[in-house]
Amino acid sequence: MTKSERRTVDAGAWIERLGLAPHPEGGWFRETYRAALRLPAAALEGYGGARAASTAIYFLLEGDQTSAFHRLRSDEVWHHHAGSSLTLHLLEEGLGYRSLHLGGAARGETWPQAVVPGGVWFGATVDAADGYALVGCTVAPGFDFADFEMARREELLDRFPQHRGIVERLTAD
Repeated sequence: MTKSERRTVDAGAWIERLGLAPHPEGGWFRETYRAALRLPAAALEGYGGARAASTAIYFLLEGDQTSAFHRLRSDEVWHHHAGSSLTLHLLEEGLGYRSLHLGGAARGETWPQAVVPGGVWFGATVDAADGYALVGCTVAPGFDFADFEMARREELLDRFPQHRGIVERLTAD
């Protein structure tokens, strides 16, 4: 079995076993947890409504897929579960570009979990072109599509012109 065939089998097996569905930003996902505890709107400055205290998803990217630049109002903790390492690409106002490397191997600057701060533009790529990465993402206060924003290419290029390559790779328009 070639690496490419193994990737298809391994990724496909996880997609089927976990009941993953296509995600709007790219890749595959399934929500696995939504806290019963609700945080009232009065306790959440800038959220515009009550939210679950926390949520969690499985998220899978195959080697040729990307997670397009987007941002959430809440912090998001990424946890590596299986497959290749992946790179989180962050664009921050006043700071520019930085990357976080997530994987299962204890070497270099690769870690089993990483945090993307709320309000930061980010996307992801799989490090092995013939691999896949299965991760978990935990959001607190919990994820709500009202707090989710997909990036527009021209807006990111206006803010981060020096990072044209990654902006063009991780945006659709």
